[in-house]
Amino acid sequence: MILMQMNGLSKSFGSETILSNVKLEIKDLDRIAIVGRNGAGKSTLLKIMAGELSYDTGELIKPKELTIGYLSQHMELKSGKTIWNELVTVFDHLKKQEENLRKIEEKLQDTEKLSNDEYQSLLSEYDRLQHAYQTGGGYTYEAEIKAVLNGLNFQDYDYHTMISELSGGQKTRLALGKLLLQKPQLLLLDEPTNHLDIETLGWLESYLSGYPGAVVIVSHDRYFLDKTVSLVYEISRHETKKYHGTYSKFLEQKAADYERERKEFEKQQTEIKRMEDFVQRNIARASTTKRAQSRRKQLERMERVNRPLGDEASMSFSFDIERRSGNDVLKIEDLSLRYPDEDEYTFKQANLRLTRGERVVLIGPNGVGKTSLLKILIGKLQATNGSFELGTNVKIGYYDQEQANLSSNKTVLQELWDEYPLVMEKDIRTVLGNFLFSGDDVLKTVDQLSGGEKARLALAKLMMQKANLLILDEPTNHLDIDSKEVLEAALMDYPGTILFVSHDRYFINRITDQVAKMSKNGIKVYLGDYDYYLEKIEEEKEFIKLSKEKTDKPKIDNRRRSFQEEKQLQSENRRKERKIAQLEVAIEEKELDIARLEEEMTKPEVFQDHEKALELTKKVDGMNQELEKLMEEWANLQDG
Repeated sequence: MILMQMNGLSKSFGSETILSNVKLEIKDLDRIAIVGRNGAGKSTLLKIMAGELSYDTGELIKPKELTIGYLSQHMELKSGKTIWNELVTVFDHLKKQEENLRKIEEKLQDTEKLSNDEYQSLLSEYDRLQHAYQTGGGYTYEAEIKAVLNGLNFQDYDYHTMISELSGGQKTRLALGKLLLQKPQLLLLDEPTNHLDIETLGWLESYLSGYPGAVVIVSHDRYFLDKTVSLVYEISRHETKKYHGTYSKFLEQKAADYERERKEFEKQQTEIKRMEDFVQRNIARASTTKRAQSRRKQLERMERVNRPLGDEASMSFSFDIERRSGNDVLKIEDLSLRYPDEDEYTFKQANLRLTRGERVVLIGPNGVGKTSLLKILIGKLQATNGSFELGTNVKIGYYDQEQANLSSNKTVLQELWDEYPLVMEKDIRTVLGNFLFSGDDVLKTVDQLSGGEKARLALAKLMMQKANLLILDEPTNHLDIDSKEVLEAALMDYPGTILFVSHDRYFINRITDQVAKMSKNGIKVYLGDYDYYLEKIEEEKEFIKLSKEKTDKPKIDNRRRSFQEEKQLQSENRRKERKIAQLEVAIEEKELDIARLEEEMTKPEVFQDHEKALELTKKVDGMNQELEKLMEEWANLQDG
């Protein structure tokens, strides 16, 4: 079933064309990525799909009853309610159905006032409503809300927290959660990976794979796109082109298409040149003039193949160093941080060592203090405890994800030239040109720049420093995919040492040779890239599971008693102790079984399947009743 179709759609802002002759089709259950450079019109296209923006020409066809959910880049959930009370509003229709069921139940209990026909009619209505309530998720929606909140990293929050107390990033995550719970037929997501840590990204990938509708995603996260989409529309030079497959397949097809078109163009150009030479040599000769005229007509009728357009202009730069550092670059020992107004440490006992040439990524959940650690290293924050030491000849170059080191009132040219006043203006302009600032662009003030432009300017300043230790905080934020690839190439050829924070798993895999996982209680290092780190994490989980299974076995009292002591024990006490031990084992096993089922219920593939979810809910209820009986029997034996 086709949910939406665009034919020849175009959009301009004033004299600037953004989209032209766009053709796009969305079918039920499609997983589509829209990719392109910053400023290509991706967000504009999504807003047109969502009905938030008009288009100039062309047509957009969609069913009237189509439900659309749209998450914009900077969307925040604005509400005067608590986290739970806001999300549960998605299921108001189920709560209304529940109220109706309770009312009918009350009427059915008063049989004396009902005739047989009225009773049967109410019973039939009750069955109908109960079936609708069950199939609509009436028995599982609370588990579904909890699963989404856990998946979006709200598991440690009190659900009665007011939304107004949350940060902007947290409000954006909640807006995404509410949208996922609503389950519109067409889900439009503009940069949904912003404000998500790596674990949450993995959960979202899993959730979207089982989503019951169509999903259209704008994202610069290549790893995320490879995991979620099977169709790619590229916007380039205002138009769209469709590719089948993942993002990686799109890159392969695009390169193959360009090579084929280039060969077709060159082949035709060779043929044109040969025919033109023949015409020129033979048009004046009486014996060959008719053949020459025929070739000339062929040339005039020939449908010319256009020269294939290569990629649009890209950044071009490399990182170099002024002088080499010593072998020991950085040593962090027992570093801890607690802000003055906080009761708990943000992190403590952090230890890390870097030697020359190493590339280490610092990962961990949001709020664990990764950025704070980097700021301690560059002197912008003071550690509470512990120390760090830089090696010989170490010069730090720092990239701030918030671009706080840029002056909003300066022009692009001044921002760079003021740092290096001895460099000639033409050389500064050349550097800026390499970062795609040309002509009047260099006269824009910093506060007029987009997020991507500010990121490019910050990278230009970083390149000019020629530091031998790069400390980078989310360097791929705000960069389009092409710019990320240029940055990756520059960092891969960089002769110095790199310590960086990133949630971009594709970028991490390209750059890093060590993964430093940060928690509130320290840092654990894994030698290898991100995919290797995932393998080791799975191994650790399996090891912990096996160890827990061993320790969960019944514990036997091995204390040796003398024959005389054993004789003094009464047989009734021995029987009671054996029974208590058996009950404790049974209680522990029952609790483990319940925990496993509850964990199973939080998986997207389970809570989206209402029948399976209901079956598990009933099973958990029954097991809880059995557990209560065991606990009651155990308590009676203890008291006796």
